Amino acid sequence: MAFSIAGLDSETLKNLGISIGILLLFILFRNLFTKYVFQLILKLSRKTPTEIFTQIFLGFERPLGWAFIIVGLYIAMDYFPFMEQQNALFLKFLRSMIIVLITWGFFNLSSPASGIIISLNQKLNNKIDLILIPFISRIIRVIMIAISISIIGQEFNYDVNGLVAGLGLGGLAFALAAKEAVGNLIGGVVIVTEKPFSIGDWILTPSVEGTVEDINFRSTKVRTFSQALVTVPNSTLANEPITNWSRMGKRRITFHLGLNYQTTKEQIQRVVSRIEQMLVTHEEIHPDTIMVAFDHYNESSLDILIYFFTNSTVWAEHVKIKHDVNLKIMGILEEEGVEVAFPSRTIYVSPQTNELLETMGSLD
Repeated sequence: MAFSIAGLDSETLKNLGISIGILLLFILFRNLFTKYVFQLILKLSRKTPTEIFTQIFLGFERPLGWAFIIVGLYIAMDYFPFMEQQNALFLKFLRSMIIVLITWGFFNLSSPASGIIISLNQKLNNKIDLILIPFISRIIRVIMIAISISIIGQEFNYDVNGLVAGLGLGGLAFALAAKEAVGNLIGGVVIVTEKPFSIGDWILTPSVEGTVEDINFRSTKVRTFSQALVTVPNSTLANEPITNWSRMGKRRITFHLGLNYQTTKEQIQRVVSRIEQMLVTHEEIHPDTIMVAFDHYNESSLDILIYFFTNSTVWAEHVKIKHDVNLKIMGILEEEGVEVAFPSRTIYVSPQTNELLETMGSLD
């Protein structure tokens, strides 16, 4: 007598158990592969002269794990009692999943963080600007997703041409609804083509100041010096004046040095001459534009204009050079016996007022 549970005979239950067992076995294989075999392959790939193979393996790590489940599902269906392995819908589903996994792997490889595009750029001697890499990456991703959707649609006998035509008819309505998004996209294209900055540049705009970290179709991400991440829409950034401090050829230092009114004409001439000579011979000072001159009479000081540029545009180095120059100027003033002025006022008292004050003092 055949044993049955809820109307299922023993043969059906046996096949169902085998089917589930095969699927569980492949899930186990997947975990073992990910934990041991894949890590060994990854370790060996890192010993190769190039990192491309490592990036490829990392990109396909999770898709390969899911591929085990798809293969197990296909084999398990050979014993599954409720559906044939050659079922048309099931095969279409499996083929679609394979397309998704392949797209997933290449999607990971096209990421700016994957390093594939950067590695290719280095082999091309940096012919691609860094700011183009995120854009190229995202364009490749969009194309891959579009191709994947098209192939999957055709797999299920869906008329992709009808979808494209439908998008064409609704293009005007979509454009009106996505006016801001289109503006940001155009702004991004303007930034990429004009190249006012690149990834890693220090920029200043009315909206933000900091280091450019990323640019995409909608916005540009800037890391401020307080480590805050500011996301600026491309349409806004493209219409603002942008100062790129990283592309300065030299960096300006200008200030007034106030000497007190006891300083003689000869002392001023010697101080001006010695400061100018010190700046001319300083290795870190740009020689083209150096100006040191007695500028004007201030209320409490005789002001000397000091105007020059440092060779380095790096902020930290710029500050160190300014520090060194100030110390040297202080040494020149000490050697010349000249003092720096500070705000002061001299009060002159008339003889009559002086006598009045003495009389008031005697009454007290």
